[in-house]
Parts: sequence; C-alpha cells; structure tokens
Amino acid sequence: MTLDGTYTGTLDRITEGIAVLLIEADGETVAERRVPAEDLPVEAAAGDVCALAFEDGTLVDVEVLPDRTAERRRRLRERFEALSERLDGAEEDG
Repeated sequence: MTLDGTYTGTLDRITEGIAVLLIEADGETVAERRVPAEDLPVEAAAGDVCALAFEDGTLVDVEVLPDRTAERRRRLRERFEALSERLDGAEEDG
C-alpha cells in the first residue's frame, strides 16, 4: 500500500532507534511503517497519536496530537476499568 496524504497514526514503539508507526483509516489499522526515530519530533513517545503526512509512500511530516492522545488513553483506561470490574464480580460469584 502506497501512502499519500495525511493519516492518523499511533507511535507503537521505538526499538533500537527504529520507530514503528501504525497508520489508521476509518478507525482501523491499515498499515505499519518503520522509520528512524530521529525523524520524529523530540516529544514523541510510545502511545502518542500523530498526524502523519506521506508523499508517494515517504513520511514527510509527523505532528504529535496531545489532545487526541489524552482522549485515547482516557477511553482505554475506562475500558480497562470496566473489564476489571467485570472480572472482580466474576471472582466473587465463583
């Protein structure tokens, strides 16, 4: 898949100087790209939601989106807490 345009993505991890970006479209992960970590903004960290600009498959710009990151983390925390509550209730019943 050749990426062209702006996408939302998540910085999944940085390992040995290589950043793994999960590119999203319509709420689904559609591609994964590995880029040198030095190509990212200095404030970028694992789990950050970013705006990713590509031209003919080449990453040309990355912008960390702190508000989107905070919102995604809040939703994930709520899901985790709901699952924990269900598990706690199941242990008491069992």
